[in-house]
Amino acid sequence: MSRVRTRPTRDDTRDKLFEAAARVFEEDGIGGASIEAIAAAAGFTRGAFYSNFNSKDELIIAMLEDHVEQSIRRNMDILAQHDNLDDFIAALRTMDRSRQDPLGRSPLLHMEMILYVARAEKRRPELAKRLRARRKLIADIVEATLKSNGKNNALNPPWMASVVLALEDGFRLHRLIDPETTPADSFLRAITDLRRRTGLAAG
Repeated sequence: MSRVRTRPTRDDTRDKLFEAAARVFEEDGIGGASIEAIAAAAGFTRGAFYSNFNSKDELIIAMLEDHVEQSIRRNMDILAQHDNLDDFIAALRTMDRSRQDPLGRSPLLHMEMILYVARAEKRRPELAKRLRARRKLIADIVEATLKSNGKNNALNPPWMASVVLALEDGFRLHRLIDPETTPADSFLRAITDLRRRTGLAAG
């Protein structure tokens, strides 16, 4: 009989560190969170942390990268099922955040982490890389929607993607500052309004 593996894989360890880091960041703040606290929250030693990441900043970059990769896969899966923009937005509204990665479950923590990394100028190119990946995803969704509806629209998908992402990040920041007047669905409501105004209507 084959032996049952009891040691976690590298991906398992990273996922547990991501989950633990999110909890510690929310409790202690990103700046105040220590590597020791993150490792302990994950049930690992400090050495286990350093076998995966060289620093807290590297962990944060990895979390942001993982979030973008998962977001792209998730949105492309939804697009494959709903090439109609109204249906796509409706699917986003009903998406179960509890099954997402830590930053998907907590958009505010995602924004805080972006701002934290952006404070270091040398790290900004890494953020730019992920921003471009997000922008391309949205541009692909806009272009696919236009084609599926048989529209030869004059809209510029890359520019529309920039507008959409600016709205998304803006509403995240507004909700961080003033959650009482910024409902959780503000971004999707804005996208629905934008869709109606630009003629990106269902076929």
